[in-house]
Amino acid sequence: MAFNINALNLPVIQRGSTGSIVGAWQRFLQDQNYPIGAVDNGFGSVTDRVTKDYQQKNGLVADGVVGRGTYTKALSQGFIFRVANLTAAMLLSYLNYGGAEVRDLQVALNVIGRLNPPLTIDGNFGLGSTKGMAEAYKILDVNFRPRLDAQLSNATKQKLGADYAPGLALLTEYARRQRVRLSGAQWVRFFPASRSIDDLASPFRQRVRAFEKALRDAGASIEVTNTYRPPQRAYMMHYAVQLNNRNIAPWDVPPMIGMDIDWVHYTDAASYQAARDMVNAFDIGGNPAALVSRHTQALAIDWIITWKPPMQIRDGNGRTVTIGTPAEGNDNANLWDVGASYGVYKLEYDPPHWSVDGY
Repeated sequence: MAFNINALNLPVIQRGSTGSIVGAWQRFLQDQNYPIGAVDNGFGSVTDRVTKDYQQKNGLVADGVVGRGTYTKALSQGFIFRVANLTAAMLLSYLNYGGAEVRDLQVALNVIGRLNPPLTIDGNFGLGSTKGMAEAYKILDVNFRPRLDAQLSNATKQKLGADYAPGLALLTEYARRQRVRLSGAQWVRFFPASRSIDDLASPFRQRVRAFEKALRDAGASIEVTNTYRPPQRAYMMHYAVQLNNRNIAPWDVPPMIGMDIDWVHYTDAASYQAARDMVNAFDIGGNPAALVSRHTQALAIDWIITWKPPMQIRDGNGRTVTIGTPAEGNDNANLWDVGASYGVYKLEYDPPHWSVDGY
């Protein structure tokens, strides 16, 4: 028995073809370290040449036509996860799971994931079942595969035969990828914010540098915590706060191009808990988290400024100013005035935040 490639509805592509399937093929070739260049969804001369090279190296007819034979080989090398809009139902059909096997899988997921509410045992592996599988992986992590293997029935294993083990590996990887997409504290690692003044936009960057020099010359200590914030990070922070405050439902969070985050967990409670975990991981506290801000425009800096009072500092007009207590930039209005003389303005209600205009 072999996997059911027809379940994936893959069209034949060749030179002149366009569309997402071509882009998927180009990304697969990149994954395999072929010099494909840019992914442009167009099957041009470069894609044709590289496809023939791939075919030749894999013992296929090197005609540049990506059809059943080439797809079959590529699918065994991971192309399955490049197929656009690959659903769990499509994958299971490809893996030769029929209605009985899908029902057995649903029963197994209920048991190993202790899903509450349990999946409906209907042989229809739709969105709810997919969410349940991701939830089970979230709970079990690397134990997902052995636990699922132990729980699936002998009837399923016998029916799938030699395809069972490799199919279980693919199903496990699909579940892992679905789990990784789920919102949660782990997303704090992605699209990191900059702490470098060099990443600020000009001429604000030069103004900050001048103010920073005056502070250091006066003996102040400075810790920069954030300058430029990528829009993707602002998006995550903003909607984590919105969800945590119950201002929006998980399924109503708009998508963002380039962000493969899934805000909808198996249960509403899990969705809101993940948002709360993100708020904590991003260390947002009660601060605002704007979708578009001076940080996303590279026109703001968060920094902690302290000194031993009194501090003698030169302002932007060349005058020496004495700064006393409180000895923190968050709270000292006299230092705020010095910053303003350099074109760096303090936002009063956000402790570490200074910007091009005080917002």
